[in-house]
Formats: sequence, C-alpha cells, structure tokens
Amino acid sequence: MSRDPVGRRPGTPGRRLLARAAFVLPAVAITVLVVFAGLHTLTLLISAVGTVVIATAALFWFLTSRGATRWVSLALLILAPLAFLVLLISANLLWVVLVAAALAVASVLCARGALRVAPHTAKAPEQTMAAPRQAFLVMNPRSGGEKVGRFGLKEKAEALGAEVALLEGPGIVDVAALTRDAVARGADLLGVAGGDGTQALVAGIAAEHDLPYLVISAGTRNHFASDLGLDLDDPATCLDALVDGIELRIDLGNIGGRTFVNNASFGAYAEVVQSPEYRDDKRGTVLRMLPDLIGDHRGAGLRVRSGNLTIDNPQAVLVSNGLYETHDLAGLGRRARLDAGLLGVVTISVSSAREALGLLRRTRQSGLTQNATHEVIIDADTDEIPVGVDGEALMVRVPVVCTIAPGALRVRVPRTRRGLRKPPLHMDWVRLRELALPRRPAQRQTEMDTRQN
Repeated sequence: MSRDPVGRRPGTPGRRLLARAAFVLPAVAITVLVVFAGLHTLTLLISAVGTVVIATAALFWFLTSRGATRWVSLALLILAPLAFLVLLISANLLWVVLVAAALAVASVLCARGALRVAPHTAKAPEQTMAAPRQAFLVMNPRSGGEKVGRFGLKEKAEALGAEVALLEGPGIVDVAALTRDAVARGADLLGVAGGDGTQALVAGIAAEHDLPYLVISAGTRNHFASDLGLDLDDPATCLDALVDGIELRIDLGNIGGRTFVNNASFGAYAEVVQSPEYRDDKRGTVLRMLPDLIGDHRGAGLRVRSGNLTIDNPQAVLVSNGLYETHDLAGLGRRARLDAGLLGVVTISVSSAREALGLLRRTRQSGLTQNATHEVIIDADTDEIPVGVDGEALMVRVPVVCTIAPGALRVRVPRTRRGLRKPPLHMDWVRLRELALPRRPAQRQTEMDTRQN
C-alpha cells in the first residue's frame, strides 16, 4: 500500500467521510445559530464567554478567600450558569444552543473516529518469567478500607506459596528491616498490598537487589497500580502474577535518596498534606488552608530548576515518575508510560482570577508550566521544606534533588490486566485535514520530487 509524504497510510473511505464530517458539522452549527438566533448570535457568544469568566473567577475566590467573600463567590459560581440558562429560555433560544452543541459534539466524535487507528506507540517490553519459589509479600490490613481482609488476600497468597507479613503491630513496624530480612533469607520476589508510600519503600529495596516486584491494588487511591493497568476493583487478581505473570522494566523516581513511584509534591499541596487534620478531613483541610497558601502565599518561597528552565516562587510543584497525560490541570491523573526515563514537572503560579483563567488553556499559558527532564532541583528561602512523597508528609532539607532511574524496577504483573487502556487520542487537526482532503497520487509524487530536488 502506498504512503503519503509523511509516512502515514492513506485513510479508508469511512475515515475520510468522518474527517469531512468533522469539518462540516461546525459549519452547520454556526449556520443554525446565525439563521435561528439572528442578531442574538453575538449576544449569545458574549453571554457564554462571560458566564465562563465569572464562574472561573468565582471558583478562584471561593478557594482563596474566607468568610462572606467565600460564600458570595460560591453563590456566583452557582448563579452564573443559571442566569445564562434563564436568558436562553426567555429568548426561546435554548433549543438552538442545544442543537448547535449537539452538532459540535458530533464533530468531535467524528474527528476521534477518523483519527482512531491501531496504536503504534512504543510498548514496554514484556518477558515471561518462571514462578517465584520464595515470594515475600507485605500487607497492610488497614489500607484501602481493609481490602486485605475483605478480599482474603493473605490466605490466597499463602495458598500460592508466598510468605505474608501483616503490618498489624503492636507499634510501628519497620517495613524496610522486615523486607531486608526476607531478602537475606532468600526471597526471590517482593510485593506489597498497601498504600503507594509502602509500595515505594519496598520497590526501592527490590530495585536495589534486582528482584522482581509485585504490586497488589489494596491501597486507597492505587495510583501506581492504576498506571500499571491492574484491576482496582478486585486486588486478588494481582496475585495471578505469582503463577502466570510477565515482567516489565519500569523507572523509579528518587528524591534525596528516597524512592518514589508516583510523585513528589512541593508548595501548597505539600503543606496541606503536612496538616494533622488532612488524613481525617481532606476536603475541609484543603479549603481551610488554600487561602493562606495561594491567596496570601505564606508558604516557603521556592525556586525550581529543570534543565534550562528556572521558575521562581511557584505556589505548587509536582515532580512525577513519568509524564502525566495532560494538556491542562483538568487532565492530570494518569501516566501512559512508566518506562520513558523522564521526570514530569508541573508548576503552578496563580495570584489572580485572570491567571486562574489561564489554567483552562493549553500548557505554557499564564500560571502553568510543564516540562520533561532527567533532574529537578528545588531550592527555597528556608532550610527545610515540606514535601509530599507518594502521599507521605516529610520535611526535607534544601536543595532537594529529584532524579530518575530508568528501568530500575522489575515489575511482575498478571498476563491479563483489566486496567490496561488504549493510548490517549490527541486531536491532530493537520492529520484530520489530510484525511478530509486527500491529495491525488500525482500531486503527492510532485511534492516528493520537489523535496528531493
């Protein structure tokens, strides 16, 4: 099959039709607005933009204010969309907007359908390994709403020949000492059923001894397990890796000699995590502390050095093991790959409602920067700063150096993983235009000859 000048396969008739529909439908939506709304079209546009601006500003003030200002902002946040809805109904234009919105949604769906092809992105190499002879698993019976007990993880793991150590006290259990003792006794696989903080601690020891590592999704949020594609609803399925597993090589983050599997956070979020009330009332603690941390910016003054980029006084910094799938804050959540050998760096600097609006746009806009690098250095105007490392609150001396260890961890996962997702689809409008308006073979050959000459 012939290829176009950029090496892509020509689109099928069905994909070409979807690509054309993706461009035609917005034109139809605009036509509907102009024909049925008439002179009200401009009013509608101004009202819609104004509603978004007011709602975003109100949200910013709600998060960064106290007392009456906070509750007035909440009222504005609720009333602005309602006022816009009332305006549409009173002008008998609600149906027009709904039809235009439906056409816009249909355009996006057509674009996604046209661009959706079999994924060609790089995949982490997989290797089939023999079952471990002496697996050692650490399980926290209190983690994730007591999932260890509810799913019978200890009994199921022991039935598969694993040694299980429960973190049930009395007193604080030294997980590192417990794990190192198991390694000294000949453990050939380490694993954890618990939170990501414990996962990171044992994963670091596994990497140190080049032992395979098993993740069991028995934590509260399970960010690490989620990015590995493990089943979050039934952590017992993770134990399948003990008898029928494959091995992946993934990266580990490092902050001052401490391993992290997800991220290290600085600034506003890290200071919130330090609060004694955070564990019992996360939402209330965040709302209570944000006015000081963002509005008045009383936290330590930070300086971030990431490659050639230097950022002074950001209010929040997130350094992650791998890059999060995001073009703005709303998308921050999962990582497509854990083997790219890069740290992801996100910084946030917001001091006004105008800058808060910038966070709704794409990256490199006011208030938000994103970067990928091998090393990040965090400095401050104090000797120590609070850091949240995989959700654990720490105080760390500055400067804080974060690095990446490519392929440091051998992760053993089940052969079948329910949580695996297709690679995210990005809207490539250039490619969409090429699908909608394909060039004739003679035209493509002429362009290729021109480039060769």
